[in-house]
Amino acid sequence: MIVVVLAGGWYFVNKDSGSMEAEPVAMEKTQVSADAMMPGKEDAVKEGTMADKVQDGAMMQEEVAPAMEKQDAMMAAGRYETYAAEKLSFASKGKVVLFFRAGWCPTCRALDADIRSHLSSIPENVLILDVDYDNAKDLKMKYGVTYQHTLVEVDVEGNQITKWSGSPTLAELLTQVK
Repeated sequence: MIVVVLAGGWYFVNKDSGSMEAEPVAMEKTQVSADAMMPGKEDAVKEGTMADKVQDGAMMQEEVAPAMEKQDAMMAAGRYETYAAEKLSFASKGKVVLFFRAGWCPTCRALDADIRSHLSSIPENVLILDVDYDNAKDLKMKYGVTYQHTLVEVDVEGNQITKWSGSPTLAELLTQVK
C-alpha cells in the first residue's frame, strides 16, 4: 500500500489489487509529518496550530493571554524594513535611520546580516530602513550620499538629523542614533 498526502487529503493506493484508484480521506486540522509514514513513529501526528485551538475553544483564556502578550512583545521590538517614503511617519514617535546599502558591497552585506541576526536587539522606538544604493538616486542626492554603507537619521518630514558611514554592527549603528 502507498500513502500520499496531497491537497489536504490522504490518498491510499492499493497495489496488491492491481487497482490504481485512490480513495481520499478527509484530514481535520492535523498535520502529518513524513515520520508518520514510518513504522514506530506514533507521535508524528501533531495537533493543529494555536489559532485552530483558540477557534475550536480548546484553549482556555488563561492560555491565550500569555501567548498574545508574548506575540505583542515580539512585535514591539524595533524594525528593519525596505524603504518606503510613507514609513518616515514613524519618526513622529521614534527614530528612523536610512541604511544606504548595495548588494555588492561586502561591508553592507556584513551590517545587513548583523542587523537581521539581532532584530530583537533593535529598540522599539527605532526603525531602520534599507535603501537600495544603486536605485535611490533622488535620495542619494537629497542627503549627499556619495558611497554605499552610509546611514542617515531623518525626522518625520525626511530632514536629515545626522549622517555617518561604516557602522560594522547593529550595536555600533545604535550608538550613532541621536
